[in-house]
Amino acid sequence: MRWSGRRRQETATDAVLALALLGFGLLATTLAGDNQPGSRPVDATCRALVAVAALALVGRRLVPVTTLGVATVATSTYLVLGYPYGPILVAFLIAVYTVAVRLAVRPAAVATGCAFVGLSVHIFWSRGPAPGWEGVLPASAWVVVPFALGVAVRSTRETTTRSRAEQARRQVDEERLRIAQEVHDVVGHGLAAINMQAEIALHLLPKRPEQAETALTAISRTSREALDELRVTLGAVRQGAERGPVPGLARLPALRDRLAGAGLAVELRVLGARRELPAAVDLAAYRVVQEALTNVLRHAGVASAEVTVDHRADELVVEVADRGSGTVGDGTAGHGLAGMRERVAALGGELTTGPRPGGGFRVSARLPMGPTA
Repeated sequence: MRWSGRRRQETATDAVLALALLGFGLLATTLAGDNQPGSRPVDATCRALVAVAALALVGRRLVPVTTLGVATVATSTYLVLGYPYGPILVAFLIAVYTVAVRLAVRPAAVATGCAFVGLSVHIFWSRGPAPGWEGVLPASAWVVVPFALGVAVRSTRETTTRSRAEQARRQVDEERLRIAQEVHDVVGHGLAAINMQAEIALHLLPKRPEQAETALTAISRTSREALDELRVTLGAVRQGAERGPVPGLARLPALRDRLAGAGLAVELRVLGARRELPAAVDLAAYRVVQEALTNVLRHAGVASAEVTVDHRADELVVEVADRGSGTVGDGTAGHGLAGMRERVAALGGELTTGPRPGGGFRVSARLPMGPTA
């Protein structure tokens, strides 16, 4: 049987503890005998019982019940023979504590109860002074105290383990949701553009087939770009996969050109002094613009949209507006606006959506540039 490194380390630690307790027990038992005149003098049998109780602790984590059994028999025999109260009780205490820590409460309580019965024999029958009923309470303390401490330690460890497991599950769920949102944005935008370009190609094919080639070329380019971006996104879930650079506002011109091929003209305006953005803010701003333009392409029924990127002192504001029917949104039935709102809220920002006064629909996101981002 091959032991793991941790198991070997635990056993080595217990061996050191047992040897230390053995040395202390052999020395202190003699001193205890000098201070307890009515006890039986320390002899070879006494030392042998002290050694058995101490050395049994070597296997306390491997076989805790067996260790407690050996320690109980050695300790009870020691006390029945009338030897002085001494360090042998420390070995018994450690054995009780180990059972309470390593076992569930019910089997630990059964094992500890049996140990208490064994330890109590000397109270009523001993070659030395027998304390009688007055000795029940002190004897129970050597069992109840380490048992209660062990149960408390076990409960604390279990609570900590559960908390760590729950935190790990939450992190996994959050990562899955993030990846799902990324995939939704990439695939949703790509399919919307491809669908629009396909409709254009089908419309032109019977009458002007030479112009349909342009739309088909755009479909090929859009699908290739969407697949490349999807491959980068999915690479994040593969262990050891290299992650490509995340999309950001620097890709807006390419997004504008791609949508132009799908029949949506996008006017892009950048206000304020440009500066390097935190990666999370840059990605969220790009995804908001991408999803909002995808909604325009799908639902607004217009051929143009306006995108404004405003670099302010303490925040970044991105806005997408169109002059369509104003029914995009209300978008609440799908995942688009909900996903945008979650992205922005995660960075401490604010997303506002709704019809424009003069007609159309507007999506605006305010992303802080401070510590929250």
